[in-house]
Amino acid sequence: MPHRTDVADRRGLILDFAGVLTARPTDVHRAWCVSEGLDPGAWRDTLNGHPEGRRLYTALEVGEIGQVEWNEGTAALLGAHVDPVNLMGRAWTGVPAAHRMVAFARAARAAGHRLALLSNSFGLDPFNPYEHVGIWDLFDVHVVSELERVAKPDPAIYRLALDRIRLPAERCVFVDDRSANLPPAAALGITTVHVTDEEAAVAELAALLGVPVG
Repeated sequence: MPHRTDVADRRGLILDFAGVLTARPTDVHRAWCVSEGLDPGAWRDTLNGHPEGRRLYTALEVGEIGQVEWNEGTAALLGAHVDPVNLMGRAWTGVPAAHRMVAFARAARAAGHRLALLSNSFGLDPFNPYEHVGIWDLFDVHVVSELERVAKPDPAIYRLALDRIRLPAERCVFVDDRSANLPPAAALGITTVHVTDEEAAVAELAALLGVPVG
């Protein structure tokens, strides 16, 4: 019979950043595109749908290029009139923190849980999204793809998070808004939570970790 993990056994909380500790950025990015004289879907289409846009973003995630180089390359894809200076910062600065999730993470840490940030980054300089949202000091350990040169869903980055949080997989919960990032964690024995709604995810985490909400 497989071992059952009780609430009291779960002591590690591993959190993604964008879409988990922040609100979903889609509406902010669409509004930013309009303010730049672009089609509302230009940001998403360029980063996800354009071959060179995908290449640049993938390279940024694993530290093959820095944010300044990414800004310059992606601005050119968006349009000749788009200023590359702090492009990432301008597009992301209006994305707010996910306040209920952040508050829950603080409560979990206060209750004695160890917290790890496990993030596919989008650059740290000149715009540092973690400092902008104010969550960096919330965590005991940080695993950021740009610094580690490996990104989710590569299993290596989940193992690195477990090594740093110093807990076995069965005692940890991993939270991400992208479903593709969950199976590698589950394969290691980590309990996973898929964020599609902030309030529902917080309630699920409260039950899994035994940390009251409110």
